[in-house]
Amino acid sequence: MSARPPVRTAAHGPAPVTLAALAAKKRAGEKIVMVTAYDYPGALAAEEAGVDIVLVGDSGAMTVLGYPDTNEVSVDEMLMLTAAVRRGLQAPLLVGDLPFGSYEDSDEQAVATARRFVDEAGCDAVKLEGGGPGSVSRVRAIIAAGIPVMGHVGLTPQSAAELGGFKAQGRTAESARRVAGEALALQDAGCFAVVFEAIPAAVAETIVGSMTAVVIGIGAGPTVDGQVLVLHDLLGMSSGGSARFVKRYADLHTATVEGLATFAAEVRDGTYPAPEHCYGIPDDELAAFLTVPR
Repeated sequence: MSARPPVRTAAHGPAPVTLAALAAKKRAGEKIVMVTAYDYPGALAAEEAGVDIVLVGDSGAMTVLGYPDTNEVSVDEMLMLTAAVRRGLQAPLLVGDLPFGSYEDSDEQAVATARRFVDEAGCDAVKLEGGGPGSVSRVRAIIAAGIPVMGHVGLTPQSAAELGGFKAQGRTAESARRVAGEALALQDAGCFAVVFEAIPAAVAETIVGSMTAVVIGIGAGPTVDGQVLVLHDLLGMSSGGSARFVKRYADLHTATVEGLATFAAEVRDGTYPAPEHCYGIPDDELAAFLTVPR
């Protein structure tokens, strides 16, 4: 039985972002905003901020689940995170990231996984990595099954080991040609959008000129159609280092630690709870309570 939520409507808020709306933004030169989020509070924040697309990325493996890399996360864990985000969204387009091992074996496996993201988590589209022949075949199969697909080229974390680690791609003529070929192959396969990650700005600018699909950049310069960052990165919700392309717009990790430390100190010295944090009882009710044998 499908657990997909009801179809989104504009009755109680902004009109839902559609693939046609994204294509229209590209044609008009209007920049598209995408964030990667993993839970209901993050979805609510993205909704209120007017974000266009929310991606539930497999980066949640490290960001919120504590795994050492993205390849550890399971389909069931990704579905749990994605369903939580779905419950917080109305207008933004919701894209679910197909995790490592859930689509590479065959077109049939890819379609079955994509259907779970639509039926069980309420996704509007799915995303998969790479633009080689295998990925292109998977894209065609998923689209033929009626599910929109977002592609991903450049630095693809699921295959980072094969790329020599987490480093920029397209920094040699050969590598740049490979990235361009993969992007165009994904477009030809029917992807409505392609993520360009960690690609030199000049290379991205050149490729974008040949792209009719929406191009979302993350470390790919300013000439792409839109930008994406992980919510936790842009809000400074972690204490570790970050990639070159990350700009922090807040420092919530420091604020969180300071708030927790202050709470702990007040609990230990008896400052919290103060009278204003406590509930009262009428004197007569208290007296009646105290007269009852216990």
